[in-house]
Amino acid sequence: MRGQRFSGPHKMRPMSFGQGGPAWGPGGSSTPDWAALAEQAERKRARRRRWLLAGGGALATAAVAGIVAVAVISEGGGSSPSAKPSESLPPPGDLPSEPTGPQPSFATERPPAPPEDYLKDPAKDTAPLGEDTLFPDEKVTVRGRQYQRAETDTAKKCADAAQQDLVPVLRKHGCEKLFRATYERDGLAFTLGIAVFGSEAAAAEVKSGYEPNVAALPGGGVPDFCRVVLCRTTVNALGRYAFFTIAGHTDGTPAGDDDEKAKQAALDGSYFGHDRLMERGKRQSEADAAAG
Repeated sequence: MRGQRFSGPHKMRPMSFGQGGPAWGPGGSSTPDWAALAEQAERKRARRRRWLLAGGGALATAAVAGIVAVAVISEGGGSSPSAKPSESLPPPGDLPSEPTGPQPSFATERPPAPPEDYLKDPAKDTAPLGEDTLFPDEKVTVRGRQYQRAETDTAKKCADAAQQDLVPVLRKHGCEKLFRATYERDGLAFTLGIAVFGSEAAAAEVKSGYEPNVAALPGGGVPDFCRVVLCRTTVNALGRYAFFTIAGHTDGTPAGDDDEKAKQAALDGSYFGHDRLMERGKRQSEADAAAG
C-alpha cells in the first residue's frame, strides 16, 4: 500500500554482522565502512604477531635449555672442573708406583708374658733360686700385718723338712728341694715351706694328695713350736711349686678351731708364699721383655 505510514513503538535499526561481517556506514547505507574494516584487519595482524612472538620465545627457551643440558652432560663426563682447558693429566704410566720420600719406621714392643708362664716351665724358670731370693727381707707386711723373719733353711732332701704324713707324697711326685722360712708376730709364728717339682702337673698332684705337713722351723728367738700341739695348716700350688704353712702359738698353746689369730697367721703365710712366687715369675718375664 503505497504511501501508507506505520506508527508505533518500533523503530528500524541497522543490522550488525559482528566482528566477522562487514560494517556498514552511518545512516544504513549499503556502502561498507572501509576505515572500520581496515582497523579490524590491523587488529587481527597485531594479534597474529603477538602469538608468533610468544611461540618463538618458547622455542628459544627450549633450545637454550637443551644447550645447557648438553653442556652439563659434557662437563660431568670430562675432566675435573678445577682443571684448566690448557692443562692435561699425565698418563697412568707416568705416575710414581711407590712413595719416594722417607718412610715411617716402627718398633715392635714386646709385652711381658704372664708370670705363671715362667713358674710352670723349668726351661724358662731359670733365675737363681734359694733362701736369699725367696725370703730376702727381715720384715714383711702381709695384708696389713707385719712379721719379723726368724729363721730360714734349705732341705735338699725334702723328707728332712716334712712331717711323716707329707713325706711319701713329696717322694711320689719327685720333690727336688724344700725351702723354709719362719716369721713371728705377737706370740704367733708360721713356717712357710716351698717345694720345687719338675712340672706343673706334679705340683698339682701334691696339692691334691696332700697330707699335713711341713715341719715347723725354730730359730732366731722362736722356740720349737707346733710339735705336740694342735696348729693350723694350709696347702696350695702355683706353677711347678707346692707350698705349705703351719702356724701356732710360740708358748705352746693349742690353736683350736676357734683360734682366729692362729688361722689368720696360717693364711698370711700362704698369701706370702703366693706373692713371693708371683714376684719371681714377674721378674723373669720383665727381664725377657726388656731383652727383646
